[in-house]
Amino acid sequence: MNITDIKTYLVEVPLHTPFKTALRTVTTATSIFVEIHCGKDIRGWGEAPPTHVITGETLESISYSIEKVIKPLLLGQSLYDRNALFEMVEKALVRNTSAKAAVDMAIHDCLAQYCSMPLFQFLGGYRHVMETDYTVGVNSPEEMAADAIRYKDAGFDTLKIKVGNADIQTDFKRVQAVRTAVGDKILLRLDANQGWKPKEAVSVIRRMEESDFNIELVEQPVAAHDLSGLKFVTEHVDTLIMADESVFSVHDARKVLETNSADLINIKLMKTGGIHHARKLCHLAESYGVECMVGSMIETKLGLTAAAHFAASEKNVTRIDFDAPLMLQEDVLTGGIHYQGKKITFSDAPGLGINKVKEKFFARTAR
Repeated sequence: MNITDIKTYLVEVPLHTPFKTALRTVTTATSIFVEIHCGKDIRGWGEAPPTHVITGETLESISYSIEKVIKPLLLGQSLYDRNALFEMVEKALVRNTSAKAAVDMAIHDCLAQYCSMPLFQFLGGYRHVMETDYTVGVNSPEEMAADAIRYKDAGFDTLKIKVGNADIQTDFKRVQAVRTAVGDKILLRLDANQGWKPKEAVSVIRRMEESDFNIELVEQPVAAHDLSGLKFVTEHVDTLIMADESVFSVHDARKVLETNSADLINIKLMKTGGIHHARKLCHLAESYGVECMVGSMIETKLGLTAAAHFAASEKNVTRIDFDAPLMLQEDVLTGGIHYQGKKITFSDAPGLGINKVKEKFFARTAR
């Protein structure tokens, strides 16, 4: 069964509330959707959101990478030779990991459909149900506390608190306000998005420890390239430290793991270039006894469905951060994963289980 066509589409979906981090503010989720045709009846889907402050990619670069570079290599290739396909995608161009991830998702979707299995079971299968956290974006302490109460009341018992875009005193007040507002039973995770310097990070995390804020973990407290700074923070606090932007590839992960620079690793398909390499990274971390979270960018349910199927297939994935589709004004597809509050479940449909992508969100054909 050969790949007969690859199509790309630009998709735009408004968020119901602006989402702020230390790196950017987002009001609309924009993505390139990829559709791969195999044989007569199989259509596989993938998604690549442009996150230029993290992956360096734009809508234009993603579209060009897929249409002009990857597509000519894959047309006519056999789906049976999947490892050869993934190698073609990886070697087609340097970096451009989101573009590669979208194609990788679509290939996996096609493969699992061909085998008449849900993707998470095709990948090996481990769990059928997962629970996501919900992210509190950066705002004033008062606004963040109000948001946290709203998410708690909606049934989320784990909250991810964005910090890192102001002085550490303000960040301390933000976390203090949230903890006071939601009480002691809600699990709090912090994400600084590279916003602190190493000594600042140690200072504010220690202060939170002394104040009994009971923070589960702090994600990427320092600049992505600063592994020595990341290691410094990890060694000087009791709170778990998670590497995110510091780890794109298996090579990156090996450097973090060999130097004990972090306690946990956040895997995102948009960083690894898709499921194929995400599995390698996850297994490498497991061999070092380091657990993984699977997270996302601001994506629609299409990309999150692929990430969820990957996460559900891996024992070493112990945490997920899959709230992005809940931030959108409307779902872009029918089928895929199902959200019931914090709970995520899967259908028995083959592949990603996507029934229909709503064309009303197609801004234009990307090609």
